[in-house]
Amino acid sequence: MKRRKFLQKTLKGVAYPLLVPSLIGCNESAELSSNKTIIVIGAGIAGLAAAQKLTENGYKVTVLEAQEKVGGRLRTNRRLGFGFDEGASWIHGIDKNPITALAQQAGMKTFFTDDESIKSYDLGGRPRAQEIYTSAEEELYQILDSLMEKGAANQSFETVFKRFYPAKFSDRLWRFLLSTYVTFDTGDLDKLSSLLYNEGEEFGGVEKIVTNGYDTLATYIAQGLSVRLQERVTKIDYSGLRVRVTHNSSISEADYVLITVPLGVLKKNVIEFVPALPSQKQEAIQKIGMNCVNKFLLVWDKAFWDDVQYISYTPQEADKFNYFVNIKKYDSSLNALMTFAYAEYGQKTENMSDAQITDAIMTHLKDMYGNNIPIPLYMLRTQWNSNPNTYGSYSYTSTETELRHFAELGESIDNKLFFAGEHTEIDYFSTVHGAYLSGIREADKILDLS
Repeated sequence: MKRRKFLQKTLKGVAYPLLVPSLIGCNESAELSSNKTIIVIGAGIAGLAAAQKLTENGYKVTVLEAQEKVGGRLRTNRRLGFGFDEGASWIHGIDKNPITALAQQAGMKTFFTDDESIKSYDLGGRPRAQEIYTSAEEELYQILDSLMEKGAANQSFETVFKRFYPAKFSDRLWRFLLSTYVTFDTGDLDKLSSLLYNEGEEFGGVEKIVTNGYDTLATYIAQGLSVRLQERVTKIDYSGLRVRVTHNSSISEADYVLITVPLGVLKKNVIEFVPALPSQKQEAIQKIGMNCVNKFLLVWDKAFWDDVQYISYTPQEADKFNYFVNIKKYDSSLNALMTFAYAEYGQKTENMSDAQITDAIMTHLKDMYGNNIPIPLYMLRTQWNSNPNTYGSYSYTSTETELRHFAELGESIDNKLFFAGEHTEIDYFSTVHGAYLSGIREADKILDLS
């Protein structure tokens, strides 16, 4: 997968210490603090990481999760007898990445997806010469490495790119590259900051796709934790000595509360805070962007497409089913393709029926492979933007975003309310490892109070 590939080419990998979670037994050297109670809101990777470390250190931790299973955006659909990861799919940079070690412990299986194994088609099913594709790809890296020097506050990436490269912006191949290399990783180009689009750090090494379900990781970390499922939090009152949390028809109290719900949920104000959150935190919530990326998996009884890892297609409309992952390359028993819709078009798909989605995807596949290709047996889809547990996919730097906003989202309040999630991790926002590291960070804060 090319996710963040341009950052890997233009930024040096951060020298982050290798974090290998124990997840086995308790930390015997830690002073037990069993008299302290903690509520963690959200059983995504951030909440589970924090809960596991705090439990190891003797705290009484309860995790409240609105969904029917743990994992949050690490959500795997197994309805067809195999794992379709609706959210995260890849480990982005395996060297010194804490998720790499966790994956090995959890028995999560991965596969190296070769970015060079790709076939590109233009309208009319015309194959694109590999050298043309590669040349444009390399030029894009160069532009992305320097465009921020021409950017300006409150000006979008789209505005600046069109000013300096108007012909490229109307070129189908370039619109595809911008869609899959930039919009996919960040957000809508007309809302993306022209100054901050490449902020963030990367772990080195190759990227690997998970082949037996990312929920394997969440299930593993959750072992031994007190997790209450289908408990939707609607109110957090931190005006007293202890924090009172309203969930479903109950009220629970704790010394500390860690909030790990996605940024999209915070934006919707579906949780009432008493007193209201500080103005700086409210500003950060509103000004950091939240992207929408939806995924679609189609299954046939026989493969008809190229024997490559990736298939690209360059339609007129941006962000629309223009990139296909060949699942058969790492699971020979599964004749399936996975494709995507990003940003505004991603949101548009949420109001389309399954039949409309399938027809739109098949229109592109028929243009590449002919009108006689069979219709799929099954189609699985996501609707992240309207999902009340997420209201989006992951955070990005919008034209209103300042880097301080990420730090402000992660600031604790009165040593009672703590905040974690990918949107609170300035170096690794929008990633699984960023969410995980944020959970460890907040657990350490709570441990330091003892």
